[in-house]
Amino acid sequence: MLLALEGIAGAGKSTLRDRLLATAHAEGIPLSHIGQFSWLSHHATHTLIRLRAGRGGNEQEAIEAAAQDLSLHSRFNIAPALTEGPVLADRLTLSTACLLALLHQQPVDAYVERLAEQTRARPQLTVLLTTDPAICHVRITRRATERRFTERPEAATRLADLYNEAADAWTKATGLPVLKHPCTTHSDLEALVDACMEDLRSPGIPTAPNKEASR
Repeated sequence: MLLALEGIAGAGKSTLRDRLLATAHAEGIPLSHIGQFSWLSHHATHTLIRLRAGRGGNEQEAIEAAAQDLSLHSRFNIAPALTEGPVLADRLTLSTACLLALLHQQPVDAYVERLAEQTRARPQLTVLLTTDPAICHVRITRRATERRFTERPEAATRLADLYNEAADAWTKATGLPVLKHPCTTHSDLEALVDACMEDLRSPGIPTAPNKEASR
C-alpha cells in the first residue's frame, strides 16, 4: 500500500508521519518513508528546485519536469520500496500539482490529471491535513529554519484552497479516496492515526467507496 500525506506547511504532516511510522513498527508492519521527489534527473531536479524557490519559469517545462520526476520516483524508489512493505509518502502528487497551480496561477485540475497519468505512483489512500492556515502559521513561526515562499500567510491560504480543489480533482480523475481532516488537537492526531492504521493493517483489501468522502 502507498499512503500519501498532503497539506500546507505546519499542518501536522511530520507529526502524523512520525506517529504512523512508530505505530506501524510497533505492530510489526514494515512501513517505510519517502519524500516528494526522486531527484534522479539532473534536468528535472534543476526545474523542481527553481519551482520550490518560487520561480515558475516555463509552464510546460515545469509540468514535464514534474511528470518525469514522478515517473522516475515511481520506478526507482516507490516500486522497490513497495516490495518490502507499505510506503508512506510525505507529500506527493497533490503537493506538486498545487505548487504548479500556485506559481502559474492556473486551475489545479489539469495538473492533477497530468500527474495522475503516472498510475504506478497513485497512492491507495491520500490524507489531506486541513489544519487552519492561521494555526499552521503560528507553528511555522516557532521553527528556526528560513521561511519558504509557500509558508507566507497569503501563499499558504491560497495553497490550502488549492489542496481542497486538488483533492476533489484527484478523486474524480482516479476514483481513489482522499481523507480530509485537520491535525489541530491530540484527538485529531489519534483519529488520523487510527484511520491510516486501519488501512495499513489490511493491505490488498479494496478501499470502500464511502472513504472517498471526508470522515
